[in-house]
Amino acid sequence: MELYQLRYFQKIAQLEHLTRAAEALSISQPALSRSLARLEAELGAPLFDRVGRQIRLNQLGRVFLARVDRVLKEIEEGERELADLGGPERGRVALGLTRTLSAEPVPDLLHEFRARYPGVSFRIAQNSTPRVLQQLVGGDVDLCLLPVPIAHPGIGWTALVTQPLLLAVPPEHRLARAAEVALSEVAGEDFVGLATDTKLRQASDALCAEAGFTPRFAFEGEELALVFRLVATGLGVALIPAHAWDAFAEPKPVAVRLREPQAEWAVGLAWPEERYLTAAPRLFRAFVTERFRPTA
Repeated sequence: MELYQLRYFQKIAQLEHLTRAAEALSISQPALSRSLARLEAELGAPLFDRVGRQIRLNQLGRVFLARVDRVLKEIEEGERELADLGGPERGRVALGLTRTLSAEPVPDLLHEFRARYPGVSFRIAQNSTPRVLQQLVGGDVDLCLLPVPIAHPGIGWTALVTQPLLLAVPPEHRLARAAEVALSEVAGEDFVGLATDTKLRQASDALCAEAGFTPRFAFEGEELALVFRLVATGLGVALIPAHAWDAFAEPKPVAVRLREPQAEWAVGLAWPEERYLTAAPRLFRAFVTERFRPTA
């Protein structure tokens, strides 16, 4: 039994689809099928139930997967510990980001860090907040930048920066020149926002509910940059963190402060408290927390 067979089996078990697993592993499907067949032959038991072209992990496969997950995690932990022997300035950081944070000062932050530690490389995983947190808990990423306080067993979290949520309106909008507005003033207008599984969308829905209405979303997207541009071109209004106006290029919507209800948008760093972190992630965590430390 080879290590690669265990990795292949784990990916097939996760996806329960040979073609997608082969694509994810960058090998051919016939080669993946042969590897699985050899593994099952060695174990003397089928790990999947096959119905036509579909495969489903069976009870034997679930038992074996639990052991494989444990073995591969131990190997990954060993690799992390050995990586420390090469020195923190030549390590690797697996960093999780939510989709909202594509507009945060992350590129500038990474640029500053790499200028100081050019030997450290990054693997960046971007997804919804629940999925990124799941990746952190599961050990797929070392650290996460998340837009909400995290209260999860075994996960540490510290706030880095807090900014207000602002109402974004098109430049020609009737409220574009207002110093501040009540959110209820746009109750009947089209909204532009992110998907419902994002924390920014959930915060937007909650604020509108507090203002006494349910927003009508004419456009939903996956990236904050798209929301920003759609508002700028006149397709609706949106609630967007204040940082976005500096992060995105022209054309830009107009930022209007909310008089009521007011809301703040916190961005913080999360890390595992019960899992070994190699020197490079620890170095990046120290850099980030120092970078955003309030000055007296």
